[in-house]
Amino acid sequence: MSTLLEKHIVELLQERDEKAISLLYEHYGDTLLGVANKVVRNEELAQDVLQESFIKIWKKSDSYDASKAKLFTWLFRITRNTAIDKLRSVNTKSDKEIQIDVSDVYNLGVNSIRPEFMDVRENLDKIETKYQIVLDALFFEGMTQQEASDELNIPLGTIKSRLKIGLRELKKIYGPTMLLLLSMNLIS
Repeated sequence: MSTLLEKHIVELLQERDEKAISLLYEHYGDTLLGVANKVVRNEELAQDVLQESFIKIWKKSDSYDASKAKLFTWLFRITRNTAIDKLRSVNTKSDKEIQIDVSDVYNLGVNSIRPEFMDVRENLDKIETKYQIVLDALFFEGMTQQEASDELNIPLGTIKSRLKIGLRELKKIYGPTMLLLLSMNLIS
């Protein structure tokens, strides 16, 4: 590109003349799209980067200093940085997806409450056997919900339901305050 044309584009940019963007796109668009595509490695994303770059170029046009860099170098840096930002943004979004495989939600134990100091065992026989079995495994044997499910050969969802219903039955015996303490340590 001739230095005369480059100077003309810079003057138009600094005057905020919209012709500058057309000339930039016409003379640098393909090259800058190639720069963006090299970074993001996705044609559609590269086109978004190019559009965002031209918006930044327009907004920052008064910050261009010909004594510090050639026009193309300045355009290249803006486009490359925009592409890197876009790539980071896309990667950050995918990193925030829920990773179910590494979840330890079902590995909850009961360590902070000591049921042997309460009369839970004596009152446990007042509720149905299927609830007793689950509460006994979780309270007195210290199993997690997943371990109780595996050990008792009962689906995890059923363990959770029986725990909830069993605690509701105990609530009738102990009252809401004591049961709140128990359930916070069992389920949370």
